[in-house]
Amino acid sequence: MKKKRKEVVYQVFTRLFGNTNTTNKPWGTIEENGVGKFSDFTDKALKEIKDLGVTYVWYTGVPHHALATDYSEYGISGDDPDVIKGRAGSPYAVKDYYSVNPDLADEPEKRLEEFKALIGRTHKADLKLLIDIVPNHVARNYVGKATPEGSEPFGSSDDQSVTYSRDNNFYYIPDSAFKIPQWENGYLPLGGEAHPKVDGKFQEVPAKWTGNGSRLAQPHFNDWYETVKINYGVTPEGTAEFEILPEEYTSMDYKEHHAFWSDKQVPDSWIKFKDIALYWLDMGVDGFRFDMAEMVPVEFWSYMNSAIKMKNPEAFLLAEVYNPGLYRDYIHRGKMDYLYDKVELYDSLKHIMQGHGWTDHIPVVQRGLADIEHHMLHFLENHDEQRIASPEFVGDAQIGKPAMVVSATLSTSPTMIYFGQEVGEPGAEDAGFGKPTRTSIFDYIGVPHHQRWLNEKKFDGGQLRPEEKKLRDFYKRLLNFTINSPGLMGAYEDIHYFNRDHTEAYNHRVLSFVRWSEDEKLVVLSNFDRDTSHEFELKIPENVIAAWQLDQETYTLTDQLYGSKIEMKVENGQGKLKIHLSPLESYIYRID
Repeated sequence: MKKKRKEVVYQVFTRLFGNTNTTNKPWGTIEENGVGKFSDFTDKALKEIKDLGVTYVWYTGVPHHALATDYSEYGISGDDPDVIKGRAGSPYAVKDYYSVNPDLADEPEKRLEEFKALIGRTHKADLKLLIDIVPNHVARNYVGKATPEGSEPFGSSDDQSVTYSRDNNFYYIPDSAFKIPQWENGYLPLGGEAHPKVDGKFQEVPAKWTGNGSRLAQPHFNDWYETVKINYGVTPEGTAEFEILPEEYTSMDYKEHHAFWSDKQVPDSWIKFKDIALYWLDMGVDGFRFDMAEMVPVEFWSYMNSAIKMKNPEAFLLAEVYNPGLYRDYIHRGKMDYLYDKVELYDSLKHIMQGHGWTDHIPVVQRGLADIEHHMLHFLENHDEQRIASPEFVGDAQIGKPAMVVSATLSTSPTMIYFGQEVGEPGAEDAGFGKPTRTSIFDYIGVPHHQRWLNEKKFDGGQLRPEEKKLRDFYKRLLNFTINSPGLMGAYEDIHYFNRDHTEAYNHRVLSFVRWSEDEKLVVLSNFDRDTSHEFELKIPENVIAAWQLDQETYTLTDQLYGSKIEMKVENGQGKLKIHLSPLESYIYRID
């Protein structure tokens, strides 16, 4: 039987990964600022990603979304910049779920074949891959031109004379025409560039509800105006017109969920999204990241995810859910494998890194999630969050190191990093629609620190500065340890509070915990102080020593990151280690 291991997801913004252009003009065109391609993920590039300690690549921005670049010569319908965010467009405004972004192809007419080749190269590199599915909304100009015969694009058979009908794919505002928002804060589409389609109009009669739920024919500038909301059989008053999953299914597996739905009539949108997911599974995709999953009924997820698991029981299903009160519902009833651990762990670590949070909160978080800890994916960066190295976060990628150790070793859950994080990318570009602190997902732009690792597509870090090389080496050591550690798939126990009570000089800027399995016993320590060293005698409590079945003697422990050794003396049933933690230093000690 194959042993379970921790998974590591490398989120890469596909359009930006291979772009070597350093122009970075705000609102720059694809010709001015360049764009990455599927083909940039060469065998060499994928080997380097794998060698970093990665098991899954999340190729963000693959499905064909609305964008301003003209591909009409390839038979691809154009998009209106009045309802596009940025010039390159939002990857979360999908206009055809059965096709891929033409920006990513060397030959746009062969874009799907080029993506299939990337799937093959990814698997050849012994990596698996995820793509996005965005179930709550689609692009306002959804076309679905590549929809297979026998299926229909979203909205094509809707009764547009009514606000709502169970099997409509969209909600409508009858007798009203859509109006683009009133632009604010100096914003203009394409940065104010003259363009034949930028005329303050977009033809949509009747108007549809906007993706975030706005029911206005003219949504607000801050609404998701470039998208329209999908109807899952929920009336405007909030009544569900579908079967409610019985409570006992909370403890049942995906096969029982699939059987439950097998004889039920479900809304048309459910079937369409299920078919989309199965289409990509058939192509070789290994799983999905589901955008804003909590905005969609949990019953739909039971229906969809059980169908996915019936086709591929190993499919990796990751969802964006931010309401802790919904976590267990979406895991147990919605059959999600993993949810973002943002509101609990990420937010706590961010506060500690910024200097106004205490490590005392981490054991509290972990205790509160103990029953679902495996399902809570950990991260410090993704496309929605500020870069660690941005001044608005902490301004120095080194400050992220202790948090990264904690994030990657605290639980049995997967770890995710965002491309460029491992070399300290600060996201400093004013890209146009996208502003500094987050690498823009809306614009054609370069990613400077990452480009130094890219090194004109040699993928060897040849242009990295010394501190960037050291940072990447740290990530490589840490991530490779995590995917090979049996102890990290075993038990966890907090020893932080024990040491807060019993150890002089141990304080709220230090964190410690233990992890173990039958064949590996680990002590993890991190110092979140950027200027202060800490020296103390760490104590391992009697119950842990008993669980580890250690005798009254001295044991050698080896740090799994850099190889230093330390001794632990066991006396009177308690372990004691003399610790020196330099600023931002972490150790993962293993009992030899």
